[in-house]
Amino acid sequence: MRFVADESVDGNVIRALRSAGHRITSIAEEIPSTKDHDVLAFAMARDEVLLTEDKDFGEIVHNHRKQHSGVVLMRMNAMSPMDRVARTLMVISVHEDRLKGAFTVITAKRVRIRPETL
Repeated sequence: MRFVADESVDGNVIRALRSAGHRITSIAEEIPSTKDHDVLAFAMARDEVLLTEDKDFGEIVHNHRKQHSGVVLMRMNAMSPMDRVARTLMVISVHEDRLKGAFTVITAKRVRIRPETL
């Protein structure tokens, strides 16, 4: 699967996903300091799912009704870095076919996948 990783995404997650065969464009590596609206538009233009740990994307998508190709919001701050990586890999592996076009929230105990209907 192809992703755009926002600057908030831990580098360990990016490396693990790349090792698992996913194509990841890292905003931090390619176009650092890009504003959130522009990051979302960048992912949309590439038809790629945005990975983020930044809750602001929830507001942008839901309150401002911005179109997207899919957003995965990772809310696992209480977990160790290794556990966050493992959880992210597992969720993407299990739910990969449902992430495109959906707003997904991953927590330590839950995965919510909400298909968008804009």
